[in-house]
Amino acid sequence: MSPEEIIIAPVVTEKSNDGLQEGKYTFKVNKKATKVEIAKAVEKLFSVKVLNVNTMKVNGKTKRVGYHTGKTSDWKKAIVTIDTNPQDTTYLSKGGKEEKVSKKYKDSIEEFMGA
Repeated sequence: MSPEEIIIAPVVTEKSNDGLQEGKYTFKVNKKATKVEIAKAVEKLFSVKVLNVNTMKVNGKTKRVGYHTGKTSDWKKAIVTIDTNPQDTTYLSKGGKEEKVSKKYKDSIEEFMGA
């Protein structure tokens, strides 16, 4: 699946807006997507570093229009925690020499509300 097929839409509620300060973003995702696929899709689409992904299945509600009753569809929700303070990583290469790797990560998702 492509990242555009995995991430369907952002979920904008009062509770999800409270998590934005902690770096937690809520998305409606494909029901067949795994946590690893969701993390890779968010990293690719928004250029951020994903620390944690929590998923949950949301059951549809029973609705009634006049005499007829029906059910809205089930969907999957993912709460993605991103790194709000990305830093350079250092490691030792051959010969004990320190190497720095600086990846260009963003510290927030600006397109979240407009998506």
